[in-house]
Amino acid sequence: MAAETVEGGAGGKNGASAAGSVGETPVCAGPQRKYTAQQQPPAGSCHYRYEKGEPLPDLKCTPGATSPAVTQANLAQTICRKGGYTKDIRPPVAVTGKEKKLNAASYGYTGSLGDAEYDHDISLQLGGDPNDARNLWVEPADPGHRPGGGINNKKDPVETKLHTAVCSGKVTLKAAQQAIATDWTTALSRLGLAAA
Repeated sequence: MAAETVEGGAGGKNGASAAGSVGETPVCAGPQRKYTAQQQPPAGSCHYRYEKGEPLPDLKCTPGATSPAVTQANLAQTICRKGGYTKDIRPPVAVTGKEKKLNAASYGYTGSLGDAEYDHDISLQLGGDPNDARNLWVEPADPGHRPGGGINNKKDPVETKLHTAVCSGKVTLKAAQQAIATDWTTALSRLGLAAA
């Protein structure tokens, strides 16, 4: 199945070689008026990492990518604003549905797509790029998940706690972005935030 290419150049052809090592998080196009399906890394080229049984993305395929629309200086107008930020910038399911199928092949994911989340490595509430292939991955369900039970993962509460810490000034936006892109399972402890 051929992948569609990006309209407007939002992040390049594929994330597999775009961002080298951790700490070199690319800044991408950010929110777009019109999204098109991003080309994904070749089938089987990405490999999950696991920490205490929890899935993490391949750092070469999915190093994370940030949006230029969100900066430390404009947090109150973007991710920390009342009324929310993320619902207005999400790509439509017509786009992400295509990407999710292709990304599942990139990662060799063969489980039910209904149990996996097409997840932003650096979440939108932390200024992650909405549709760059380097910031999206098919996240399998957590260990012990009942097949057919829908999406569940322990990464979402970590994203929310980091968002709260950024908006309250406890950590910088960049520190939160780097911590979650490196390893979401250790992001809170790395930043000195309560894990509970």
